[in-house]
Amino acid sequence: PGIKGQMGLPGRKGEKGEKGNAGPPGSRGMQGLPGTQGRKGHMGYPGRDGEKGDPGLSGAMGSPGLPVSLKGSPGSQGPPGPPGSQGLPGLPGEKGNTGFRGTPGLPGKNGVPGLPGDHGDTGLMGFPGSQGFPGPKGFKGIMGFQGQPGPHIRSASGFLLVLHSQSDKEPLCPQGMPKLWTGYSLLYLEGQEKAHNQDLGLAGSCLPVFNTMPFAYCNINQVCYYASRNDKSYWLSSAAPLPMTPLSEEEIQPYISRCAVCEAPAQAVAVHSQDQSIPPCPVNWRSLWIGYSFLMHTGSGDQGGGQSLMSPGSCLEDFRSAPFIECQGQRGTCQFFANEYSFWLTTVVPELQFASAPLSGTLKEGQEQRKKISRCQVCLKHG
Repeated sequence: PGIKGQMGLPGRKGEKGEKGNAGPPGSRGMQGLPGTQGRKGHMGYPGRDGEKGDPGLSGAMGSPGLPVSLKGSPGSQGPPGPPGSQGLPGLPGEKGNTGFRGTPGLPGKNGVPGLPGDHGDTGLMGFPGSQGFPGPKGFKGIMGFQGQPGPHIRSASGFLLVLHSQSDKEPLCPQGMPKLWTGYSLLYLEGQEKAHNQDLGLAGSCLPVFNTMPFAYCNINQVCYYASRNDKSYWLSSAAPLPMTPLSEEEIQPYISRCAVCEAPAQAVAVHSQDQSIPPCPVNWRSLWIGYSFLMHTGSGDQGGGQSLMSPGSCLEDFRSAPFIECQGQRGTCQFFANEYSFWLTTVVPELQFASAPLSGTLKEGQEQRKKISRCQVCLKHG
């Protein structure tokens, strides 16, 4: 046998055949299964009003009514009627007869006149007697009833006491001192690169409303400008943790110290010890609070201010290396900056007060810093 030949090429497509004749009809198929129930149809539209019907037939005449019932029984007795009106007055009676006259009485006898008495002799005037001895001390009387309270009239003293909480809580006035107003602790303002300080012991350091830009400036041309240059405001701060980014709007509130202005019976004064001991108040003075001796502060560049050492504002209850915050007025933000400095009175050893040079040092830990800061006390004279 020879070698197997190769597969031939595919043949061409055949032509379409003619249509065949129809076959006989097929037999009838079996009955199909019942179909599933159709879905419920939608509610149809309301039909139109029907035409008016023909009038109905007239009804049949009714039967005659029953005869009227017999006369009813008498009702029960009614309530008694109202009382009659008052009768006419009676006729006057006849005049009575005059009575018989009585017999006159017998006259009385005259009395016998008495005899005149003898005239007595005039007595001699006696000498005045000597003064008698004082009598014994009487018993202590019982306590009387308590009197009515007098009218409550409180005269204004004219002395003001300012408290700074160094927190976001309002401070309370000491007992017996009325509160005049509360606000926010303003330390100083900076305008046109010049600082304008506020003494924390005076009422001007307690502004009722906070704003990063609480002032406008005006010129001689009778024109005023607000928030048009980079002026600043500085406020005592709270103990909230230092923020990493500038604060704005509602974020600022927890960082601003609150304050209160109270009416005091006398002027308060700050006393500084310049050591770690609490200085005593003078005789007849009482203590209001103790703290640390706050001296002065600077912010942008060399601008800042200070506290009078007799002012209660120079004695802050809490020591912090960053006790105040700077607010950029035009931007409306607040932040702690590295060029803000606070200055405090330090402790001094009496034996070294005239030493040639103080011993320098760097204090980084908070407790070490407090050991180097002078203590103080705010005192008020007793009324």
